[in-house]
Amino acid sequence: MAYRVKGQTGDWELVMGLEIHAQVISDSKLFSGAATGFGAAPNDHVSLVDAAMPGMLPVLNEAVVRQAVRTGLGLNAEINLTSVFERKNYFYPDLPQGYQISQFAHPIVGKGKIKIDLPDGSSKEIGITRLHLEQDAGKSLHDQHPQKTFVDLNRSGVALMEIVSEPDLSAPEEAAAYVKKIRSILRYLGTCDGNMEEGNLRADVNVSVRKPGGPLGTRCEIKNVNSVRFITQAIEYEAARQVEILEGGGVISQETRLYDAAKGETRSLRSKEEAHDYRYFPDPDLLPLTLSHEYVENIRRDLIELPDAKRARYQDVLGLSVYDAGVLTAEKERADYFEAACHDRDPVLTATWVINELLGALNKKGVELDQSPVAPAALGELIDLISDQTISGKIAKDVFAEMLESGKGAKAIVAEKGLQQITDPALIEKIIAEVMAANADKVAEYRSGKDKLFGFFVGQVLKASGGKANPDLVNQILKERLA
Repeated sequence: MAYRVKGQTGDWELVMGLEIHAQVISDSKLFSGAATGFGAAPNDHVSLVDAAMPGMLPVLNEAVVRQAVRTGLGLNAEINLTSVFERKNYFYPDLPQGYQISQFAHPIVGKGKIKIDLPDGSSKEIGITRLHLEQDAGKSLHDQHPQKTFVDLNRSGVALMEIVSEPDLSAPEEAAAYVKKIRSILRYLGTCDGNMEEGNLRADVNVSVRKPGGPLGTRCEIKNVNSVRFITQAIEYEAARQVEILEGGGVISQETRLYDAAKGETRSLRSKEEAHDYRYFPDPDLLPLTLSHEYVENIRRDLIELPDAKRARYQDVLGLSVYDAGVLTAEKERADYFEAACHDRDPVLTATWVINELLGALNKKGVELDQSPVAPAALGELIDLISDQTISGKIAKDVFAEMLESGKGAKAIVAEKGLQQITDPALIEKIIAEVMAANADKVAEYRSGKDKLFGFFVGQVLKASGGKANPDLVNQILKERLA
């Protein structure tokens, strides 16, 4: 069922598009050799070009161009062999040139599309309008002095990819799924680390409402939202705000707004500029960027398997469920871990252990996968012990808990504690005989028709064996003896 915004006069539809700003993974900036590392002291990573000193000329970073092409291919988009850098003119205290070098009429990447997966199990195709390269602005610091604003130019000139979607999004959960999917693709490709807390990936959300099937409404842009949760909250608030204004007889002003996460509301920042307000014109210091077909095809040949293709393979070839394949391919680190642990092993059993045991335990500890004390090979060793019936699944969970805490290997823990599974039928028969002798009354009840007591006997045998008896053998021999 389509998402609807409830109003006094009935339901309203949401129409949205997103502009995602993704910082390109590159050692140096878009037009200078200054470093891009996060966390440096203010103005530590600033060249004369970044500071807009007179006479300084921009020099295009080829590594950034390659990353943009790689991303465009990953988004199933057209790569434009000729693109143009333009000056986007506006004033900010932290924009030393008085303009931003960006792309508008002739971007490096044209139309594309991606598929998003929604919580109800359905999927939807979202169009990509374009991807263009641009330089980031600096940062104004308002907390350094009670009366003054300081400027940090470390981010000035850092390369950004702006990925603009078509207005194909119609629900907050679709926007969330879209951002997650874009982030996942970028991380797979290695073109952006997707760190939203550090501002390396952020979104501008264009929101409008209309009566179902009616003409498009006036849109408002919510600027620089840096978490998926805040994106959904901002959309819900903004949609309700617009509906309330329209139903009260008001008019929506096209404007740029900010989302205040502390108050859970959007507030006006400035009237929304149109392209002509920025006075775009080709940058006279930069020639048009011309790429060869061979250059693009070489990058295409180097592309890795992306989330959708990997998930399809996990389902069709490895036999994983839709859910398990989706969880494992959502992040490249998970997929890499799973494939390393799964090498020459049962993929379904491996997936179960990675998702249910490993990821669950790490989540409780607040530890990221790349800091896991259990390496893929170590988890694989534990799965081998389960597969060859050296230990039972129940004992394996105890062994895994100790692996997490101590960092020891599974075989070492099993040997040290004597946890090998009992698979000798004669020994299991002896334990069963002792349990039956100690519970003669229960045996009589079982044989008189109380079949539910079978679980009681299984539990008693496993308890008597210290949990080491092979459950399959226990069930098989116990049925024979009780009969």
